[in-house]
Amino acid sequence: MLRCIIVLFAGAALFLLMGPARAQQEPSWLRLPQPQGRLVAADIAVVINRQDPYSVAVGAEYAKKRGLAPQQLITLDLPRQAVLSPAEFEAFKTQLDERLDPQVQALVLAWSQPYAVACNSITGALALGFQPELCKNSCAASKPSPYPAYTGHKPFSDLGLRPAMLLAARSVESAKALIERGLAADRSLLERGTPPVQAVFAATEDKARNVREPLFPPESRLWAHGLQTRRVAQAALSELSEVLLFQTGLARVEGLERIPFIPGALADHLTSLGGQLERSSGPQMSALDWIEAGATASHGAVSEPCNHLQKFPHPQLLLLNYLQGQSALEAYWRSVLWPGQSVFVGEPLAAPYGRAPH
Repeated sequence: MLRCIIVLFAGAALFLLMGPARAQQEPSWLRLPQPQGRLVAADIAVVINRQDPYSVAVGAEYAKKRGLAPQQLITLDLPRQAVLSPAEFEAFKTQLDERLDPQVQALVLAWSQPYAVACNSITGALALGFQPELCKNSCAASKPSPYPAYTGHKPFSDLGLRPAMLLAARSVESAKALIERGLAADRSLLERGTPPVQAVFAATEDKARNVREPLFPPESRLWAHGLQTRRVAQAALSELSEVLLFQTGLARVEGLERIPFIPGALADHLTSLGGQLERSSGPQMSALDWIEAGATASHGAVSEPCNHLQKFPHPQLLLLNYLQGQSALEAYWRSVLWPGQSVFVGEPLAAPYGRAPH
């Protein structure tokens, strides 16, 4: 079993290294450099699939609500299917690259399908390129992302990659509610008193999926952010209030309706196929179950990743980036070192601690 060890060199650059497990070590907080700015509406492009009525309706709604300019909408033709072939993806990416302005820093994909390119996620393939070798052994290491160590807010200009998120839900009505949660979240927690909102880290007895527990932060009251971190057993869902973040490791979480998510909430579970978004039943739940339950963004793997921690959101990196004012898209992308199989879903610009851009 492997763990991610986070090391801060010279107080500036963040590196994620491989090392042995240290499960007996007392939990402690990481130190992260302060990000320089964040993504805002002017930095994104919304990609719409003309063949998908959901995509057309949700893309238009998002553009209206976020005040996007017409040139920020890119309408293309894509197959309405869960998984693209590599050839279909290359045709799509060629069309997209021809339409993208160099100033576009991130992408919003206004659909729930396609979410994968063969065994890669569509968000990972767009940012880092399609990785065919991963399909020979999906449990192998994949291409690392430079984004977790990046502190700027112009990833395409500086790194040559555009992080992407699917504006995905199970219906147009659910997507509109998701958009409203993202809007309601913006700057909503800059001045927060008592009671605090909660970041909840739920341990389980499923050893294979509970591997993130040693990375959970200690229980703390972060007064400056009006936030309480809680480490709980999975059965303690009824004791929660005003949840901003929820992470666990169960394949299927029962009682999602009992979690009192607030606008801007992030939630995910560590399982093999949470990124297969069409799943609505079975032993493994979809990341969209979190969205339907009231979360504003989530994450899932589209093919078997095994339980490498580098392929899932690191609890502290996700929370601390969000608390430092990053958007949901940035916080999630900065928390995953190997995102080749990671599909990110939700309202990307939600930023409860994001100060107004200058």
